[in-house]
Amino acid sequence: METYNDHITLTPDVNDERLQTLRRLFPDWFTQEGKLDINEVKKAVGSQDTGETERYEFRWFGKSAAKRNAFSPTRATLHYDPTRSVNADKTENIIIEGENLEVLKILQQGYREKVKCIYIDPPYNTGQDFLYNDNFKEGKEAYWEHTGVKNEGVALDTNTENEGRFHSNWLDMMYPRLLVARTLLRPDGIIFISMDDHEIHHLRKICDEIFGEENLLTNIIWEKRYTRSNNSKLFGTMTEHILCYRKSDALMNIKEPRNDRSDEIYTNPDNDERGPWTSVSYVNPASRDERPNLCYKITNPFTGADVEHPTNAWKYEYDKYLQHVQENKLYWGQNGNNSYPRLKKFLSEMEGGMVPSNFWKRDDVGTTDQASAELESLIGRGIFPFPKPPHLIEKAISYIINGDPDKDCIVLDFFAGSGTTGHAVINQNMKDNGHRKFILVQIPEITDEKSNARKAGYKTISEITIARNKAVAEKVQESFKGKIITPEDQEQLDQLGFKVFTLSKSSFPRVDFAPDPQKTDEENLQLLQEYINQKEQQFTIQFNSEQLITEILIKQGFQLTYHLEPQPQFEANNVYLATDDTHKAYITVDDKLHDATVEYFLTHADTKFICIERALDTTKKYNLKKVMDTKFFAF
Repeated sequence: METYNDHITLTPDVNDERLQTLRRLFPDWFTQEGKLDINEVKKAVGSQDTGETERYEFRWFGKSAAKRNAFSPTRATLHYDPTRSVNADKTENIIIEGENLEVLKILQQGYREKVKCIYIDPPYNTGQDFLYNDNFKEGKEAYWEHTGVKNEGVALDTNTENEGRFHSNWLDMMYPRLLVARTLLRPDGIIFISMDDHEIHHLRKICDEIFGEENLLTNIIWEKRYTRSNNSKLFGTMTEHILCYRKSDALMNIKEPRNDRSDEIYTNPDNDERGPWTSVSYVNPASRDERPNLCYKITNPFTGADVEHPTNAWKYEYDKYLQHVQENKLYWGQNGNNSYPRLKKFLSEMEGGMVPSNFWKRDDVGTTDQASAELESLIGRGIFPFPKPPHLIEKAISYIINGDPDKDCIVLDFFAGSGTTGHAVINQNMKDNGHRKFILVQIPEITDEKSNARKAGYKTISEITIARNKAVAEKVQESFKGKIITPEDQEQLDQLGFKVFTLSKSSFPRVDFAPDPQKTDEENLQLLQEYINQKEQQFTIQFNSEQLITEILIKQGFQLTYHLEPQPQFEANNVYLATDDTHKAYITVDDKLHDATVEYFLTHADTKFICIERALDTTKKYNLKKVMDTKFFAF
């Protein structure tokens, strides 16, 4: 049934979605007035005492408000910025300049359960970090208005250690963003979160709550430096954490691609025709008393002696041992003088990668010093403090999930900083001929007036994000000069670049409409129609049609990589065909819909058609709705 929400550019109201799911599954939990009866819920879960309040949970001041903030809709939208985009006609990479909680809510429209991997490097809350104040919702002055974001940027709040809510402020910032981010992950999705020692214990608690304690995969330790700092009074910090969670148990196993270093352990000292191999112990850590079914005599083929371990069992059952003997997989040493056999593992059998380690060595993924030097080579010295090395993120996005390397997935970073994640995606695609796409989100945080970034002309951090990824694209293009370009090379070149979007106010005055909670949906829909007629009479020809189309398509669930093709067969109106991987619709934002256009869609009702409601009179709207039904939408 049509409601007023269909005509307002709201992102999904996840609180209402959750409530409607409960109503559909358990109607007896609701009163005749449609309100959730919490006592019925308590009965269903077997609560013996409805007044019981004691339970294990992680709480802080502001948690409830932070959760409401996560699930409340936003009335903001995104505007495409062609002037700062690179290779926009071909690329599917996205950079979004804007406050990341609002942006994440908007991304729910087209990207819910579409993102394979999230990597974020959020503020570490060291006492000097900038914190998002989340002053961007209805009833409060929008950040793009009170900061002049289009020209200058956003000044964020600091969270000093003498602030009474030091940890609470940081948790209020992180909690809603992770709640919304989870909705974007595919069921087999994975998230990596960089953090230092200051908040890792708190981060672990909120991630256990959001993703589920059972979905913690590991706490990776990254060796970020070669030498310890002499500035430390107590301990020098050589490592950082990368907390890793999966979305659900749809992610059943993880492997990482093999590399030359991992293959070095495979040799062939006995010239086995099956090729290089390594060996593993045949002795079980369990004792003979613990695993009596794994205790039996095995024969040394060199000496003919029967061998048993005096204290421990073997790793395999007897039938499996006989199979190993038949396949000649037991190694007793060069001359058969080992006390116990070892099991051969052949390199040729190691398809599908290897089990990843939770210790990432500096020589494998890089250090902070190397990351700074690489960024300096792209956009200048000292532009951004403590960037992450691209190799660090390349390792994360190269993981083989459920046996699938998935080289055509979406990688999201909503604390984009200098844009390392975009750099890493491009690097990894070049390595394995992949087609991964990135979405980077960075608030236009103002750079310090005395900083090298400001001296270099970067007024905001988001400008650095864009500049870095533009420089990476140019560097890759430069590397192909003078070479013969293969079709695979051309595919890599075509996907370089990015489309830039900015978080913006809606183009439609109707977003300010507030429904009357005392009225029905039908009554509120009528009130909205009256409001639209009154307010949007001021909606003159000065509007930007491309911005309107983007806003409407986002509302309709299109991804930001949609394509628009003008349709010349419509002579009276400017009609476009909008497509993405899963959606297709004709759309026009002309102020008046002509008879010939209406007649076309009355006779071609097989494809969705979107237009502006005020472009129609009552008769045209009725006829289109009657013939096209759900394929027609007047916004």
